[in-house]
Amino acid sequence: MNFLSFFVLIPLLMMLGLWASRSIRQMRAVMTAGASALLALAVALVFLYRGASGGGAGMLFTDSRVWYEPLHIHYAVGVDGISVFMLLLSAVIVFTGVFASWRMPERTKEFFLWYCLLSVGVFGFFISLDLFTMFMFYEVALIPMYLLIGVWGSGRKEYSAMKLTLMLMGGSTLILMGILGIYFGAGAATMNFTEIAAVDIPLPVQQLFFPLTFVGFGVLGALFPFHTWSPDGHASAPTSVSMLHAGVLMKLGGYGCFRIAVCLMPAAAAGQSGFFLLLTAAGVIYGAFSACVQTDLKYINAYSSVSHCSLVLFAILMMTRTATTGAVLQMLSHGLMTALFFALIGMIYGRTHTRDIRQMSGLMKTMPFLSVCYVLAGLANLGLPGLSGFVAEMTIFTGSFELNDPFHRTLTVVAAASIVITAVYILRLTGKILYGADDGLKLTDATWDERLAVICLIVAVAGLGLAPWGISGMISDSVWNAIVQLK
Repeated sequence: MNFLSFFVLIPLLMMLGLWASRSIRQMRAVMTAGASALLALAVALVFLYRGASGGGAGMLFTDSRVWYEPLHIHYAVGVDGISVFMLLLSAVIVFTGVFASWRMPERTKEFFLWYCLLSVGVFGFFISLDLFTMFMFYEVALIPMYLLIGVWGSGRKEYSAMKLTLMLMGGSTLILMGILGIYFGAGAATMNFTEIAAVDIPLPVQQLFFPLTFVGFGVLGALFPFHTWSPDGHASAPTSVSMLHAGVLMKLGGYGCFRIAVCLMPAAAAGQSGFFLLLTAAGVIYGAFSACVQTDLKYINAYSSVSHCSLVLFAILMMTRTATTGAVLQMLSHGLMTALFFALIGMIYGRTHTRDIRQMSGLMKTMPFLSVCYVLAGLANLGLPGLSGFVAEMTIFTGSFELNDPFHRTLTVVAAASIVITAVYILRLTGKILYGADDGLKLTDATWDERLAVICLIVAVAGLGLAPWGISGMISDSVWNAIVQLK
């Protein structure tokens, strides 16, 4: 068995261990051991890939097993520099999410079982090379979200869970139509997308199925105007689910848009990119402005996520090596930042019992650790040099500005204006809830499990911001291999 399959096998074993557990202590032990094993495996994979490729670009550690011969469906796995870091991001957030949900008050076993199933889908998606297998893992990742939000969420949880499920299932329908169109239109004898990429798909086929595939994945990536499920879903989800949802699940959308829509249909992508660039630029600005007028901490972060994820799609559509590298860095940066934000919001809510910023003030005096961490998360979000947000956004804007025509440069300037808007709501927010007058409440600071989760995320955010060269080099080489050579 290929060792990449352990990314799927370990969460399945965690589910088996949870089923056999008879106490909360045993459940926590199973989740800690499994999440730690996934994180160790992801870190080891980075070094193994770097050693095997010399920092190169190709798909490595590949394996394929026949699954359904009539349609040439295989269980095919492999990784390049992009998917390696997507796996590492997923492992970090799964690990920290376990400690963020350490004190889950009710139905703990059932919660962790669905959490592990969600992890199976996420990891399986990033290691898959077969279009149908990738789609299957995509569906596995979406299905648990309904119950995780509808049962363990808060607020209008049933409405939010149903809205999320219906909209993402609608996107899944478009994706299925797209991948079947690619398979039959290319006349391929395989569903392996690395082999389909070598086939010259007829332009009419590309023009028909590119928008279906891009919009299908774009729904999960918060493509404007199909983003409306995202704020409600984030606001109603429990803390660790919000972390995994915004930090990893939304990255499936950006990854699919790049790997399937753009890489397999580059001619249609180049021809139709103008329309979708307008939508993504609108999403960047709309999300930032919407965050400015929210009063709920989760809704502020949710609309901020719409803006940052729209920036990912914006950079992918630029189709330059630098901009696409920036898109992948933005996926990593946003995944870490938004997971950190949602973790901190959940911890603050657990103490203040409110997410309304109008009812919070002077938290720095009573919760200094959580408050300082919130400031660091905010600085990363607004793009402070030395943190991950700056590296990703500057790479995107530099790569986008390489296209020397008025249309692309004007849209780049418009998208870059979101930095100013982001600074407005981040500084206003931190000043209001952290540095205002003390309301006199006696609140406790973070516990050991909360500190562990938060510190891990902050170290990752700072590490990406201070030492991006190794990561960006591997990603850039893989971007070149995946798209630039197809032109």
